[in-house]
Amino acid sequence: MNDVYLVGAGQSDYGAFPGKSYRSLFATAFEDALDSVDGDLDRADVDEAFLATLGVGGRQLGLSGPAVTEHVGLAGTPCTRVENACAAGGSAIRSAVAAIRGGMADVALAGGVEVMTDTSGDRTRYWLGVSGETEWERMAGTTFAGVYAQMADAHVGEYGTTREQLSAVAVKNHANGADNPHAHLGFECSLEQAVGAAPVADPLNLYDCCPTSDGAAAVLLASADVAEDLTDSPVRVTGSGQASGRVGLFQRPSLTSIPATEAAAREAYDDAGVGVDDVDFAEVHDCFSIAELIAYEDLGFCEPGESGAYVESGATGPDGDRPVNLSGGLKSKGHPIGATGVGQAVEVFEQLRGEAGDRQVDGLERGLTHNVGGSGGAVAVHVYEEGWA
Repeated sequence: MNDVYLVGAGQSDYGAFPGKSYRSLFATAFEDALDSVDGDLDRADVDEAFLATLGVGGRQLGLSGPAVTEHVGLAGTPCTRVENACAAGGSAIRSAVAAIRGGMADVALAGGVEVMTDTSGDRTRYWLGVSGETEWERMAGTTFAGVYAQMADAHVGEYGTTREQLSAVAVKNHANGADNPHAHLGFECSLEQAVGAAPVADPLNLYDCCPTSDGAAAVLLASADVAEDLTDSPVRVTGSGQASGRVGLFQRPSLTSIPATEAAAREAYDDAGVGVDDVDFAEVHDCFSIAELIAYEDLGFCEPGESGAYVESGATGPDGDRPVNLSGGLKSKGHPIGATGVGQAVEVFEQLRGEAGDRQVDGLERGLTHNVGGSGGAVAVHVYEEGWA
């Protein structure tokens, strides 16, 4: 089985860009990724491409994959559009890893793009809602925030998780995002501001919820033989895990965990030959504050019910034992659906190469990305390590 390396990574700014299209956003990310390659990588060297997008806005449905790869000079490269709700980006990375491990490609592109701010709020909420269970949740009037509010309410009731602990996620991620030039909401907030924000779906308020964003991200992956000529600071993809779960909350035995995360994490840890204690930092899917707390528990960072105390302790801050969402996460950096999982890998790439600027945390050797679709119907987890195998 071929070893797989990240040799390039890039992204656009995340935010609202009425003057930009999905093609132009992706071109920015792709050129950034190409420029980050240490060696000489020609466009013709890309053997396979995987483009993640949901198609919320921007007229992106159908052949949006070939449309963007053609736009960046990859007209002859096979391109597959990957749609797996909010887990599309992580799924695209897994597809690229599989292509290289299986010998189908020596160089593969995994990218993601979304335009979300050119449609009405009602239409955007509809698309986000049908990323979950359509018949029994969305059609019954439940919003995406409402689904996660049910999970938050269950966590509060079962474990005593507090309002301040939920808000601690937002405070930490906004502090990190304030140092990220690509962030959609790149400003700090106080605990008082986060606690006192306007309600959205009880017990979640505005500062518990990520924004809907335009943006794109791209990573270039290569086999070991090719990577030797392309990178001076290797980042190896050592573990890849993906799992599906029950799409509707009503189908699950518990609302306080996501079984697909647990399964995908086990596969990724086993694939990498590591345990959770070996993970130095992580980018996790914090579409809502409760999602990050549940991720801590499902990934094994802490025991069930202890995530509130875990974030309050500072363990997941930049100076903590295991920093989480140094990019600002979805909460601050933004959530352009197809780009999100790929953007997580961009942050890991930059941290492991010491290229994260004001966000840089020294001494990191192994990172993890965690990308969730809907409220847990699909999850992709990857493990990355600094250095050659």
